Amino acid sequence: MARIAVIGAGMGAMAAAARLAVAGHRVAVYEREATYGGAVRRFERAGFGFDTGPGLLHLPAVYRDLFVKTGREPLESVVELSQVDPAARHVFADGTVVSLPNASRAGVLAALDDALGAGAGERWSAFLGRARDAWDRTRRPLLEEPLWPDWQVLGRDPYPALPRRGLFGRRKPVADASLAEVAAHELKDPRLAALLESYALAYGFDPRTVPASAAVLPYMEQTFGSWYPRGGIRALADALYERCLARKVEFTFGAEVTRVVEADGRAAGVELRDGGCAEADTVVAGVAPGRLAALLKGAEPWGADDVRPDADADRRTPGRFTVALALRGPRPADAVHRTVVHAADRAAELATLFGAGPGALCDRPTVTVLRPDDPASRPDDAHEAVTLSAAVAPYGELALPSGAALDGAGGPGEETAAQAAAADRLVTAAEAAIPGLRDRVLWRAVLPPAEGASVPGPALAGAGGRFLRPGNRTRIPGLYAVGGWTHPGGGLAHAGMSGALVAGLIVNGDGWRGSE
Repeated sequence: MARIAVIGAGMGAMAAAARLAVAGHRVAVYEREATYGGAVRRFERAGFGFDTGPGLLHLPAVYRDLFVKTGREPLESVVELSQVDPAARHVFADGTVVSLPNASRAGVLAALDDALGAGAGERWSAFLGRARDAWDRTRRPLLEEPLWPDWQVLGRDPYPALPRRGLFGRRKPVADASLAEVAAHELKDPRLAALLESYALAYGFDPRTVPASAAVLPYMEQTFGSWYPRGGIRALADALYERCLARKVEFTFGAEVTRVVEADGRAAGVELRDGGCAEADTVVAGVAPGRLAALLKGAEPWGADDVRPDADADRRTPGRFTVALALRGPRPADAVHRTVVHAADRAAELATLFGAGPGALCDRPTVTVLRPDDPASRPDDAHEAVTLSAAVAPYGELALPSGAALDGAGGPGEETAAQAAAADRLVTAAEAAIPGLRDRVLWRAVLPPAEGASVPGPALAGAGGRFLRPGNRTRIPGLYAVGGWTHPGGGLAHAGMSGALVAGLIVNGDGWRGSE
């Protein structure tokens, strides 16, 4: 039985902890915050409840596998999961509306043809076929195996090259296209292009620079479906925490790790802010690369030949600006769980988010509207809970300053003028999804990103490896990295995979290449 210290109680860290405990190790988790779940949080006030992190689960098989492997109880025995149908409604800048069925390629094709005109569905379906090829080529190395030592081979984009006209009018393939170029070349219709680009934006990617392999994002969602746990995504974090406790994982909250202890050239434990020290045979760090380097007293966690974190790129990655709305009046029977209201001017939105100096919020941003049909989200059936969110730069006037206090209910304090104006813009945009929204608002709470709190996206092949994440093995024996800032990247499913990979490496040795 080895002693394993886990830094942080995010979803990836807890996934690793549960698997390691089942393998017979003694696992202790040290979390500096007062609760678990990382970005999977829930804001509650006056009988209303709102997810403030991810709103839906994709690839539920990741957590089904986790719960099967860590106990006899399957996931559905502890979390009530249901498919969301339609998966999403999209309201485009010209007023066109389309509802996309959940996990039905034929249904999506028909819906797009009906809303956008004949041929739109076929173009989208053909695009998803090419996305499937990219998925098949990269699924194992990007999701099911530790990052390859020769990770440079993943710098080649698996998405089929776009044809271009060369000399004498000949068409030749050009690799390394961006997702925006794919949208323009293959989809033709600007509304289909907006649909595709919205998937990149949801993960904090700039569609003008992210590789075409980001096509796997809509493929993954439309193939494996969108799922909602009763009680919100936080219910999944609750279930994982309870599973860890059942497997004798020890949690200490309010315990900030200040240093990873090294002895004889390997990780040997952690030091805490209160002066305590916990000895360990192995340390698993569920923190961002910059913080891990600080815990190593400025030393680089990964070697010169490894994928290295790009701090400047992370500074350009958006965070999420969220507005929780408590509404009077019942949720209509025909309401849709998720609606994406697209920006009036996508070019202006991208320039604001990803320009040389990231700005705050464009006049009419892309807004995601979540209105779950969940009694746990509202005090009674005469009210409704709605969550609005948009991508914003996590630096500047909209961000919650580092160290700023939250109120006693776990929400923000008084809105600043800039935050209030941004919230008003989100509400105005959301009225395209919920007519008369403003008149139904009982109260609202603005939940800005903490300063510097970017949302890590999943790892992607292509672009010379710029969209890969550092590996789970570090250069220090006995020190492993887990969570969205490391392989295989961010997102609920990817966090669960990260935990599985780290547990596999520790249990089976650093030569382990993943499950067959």
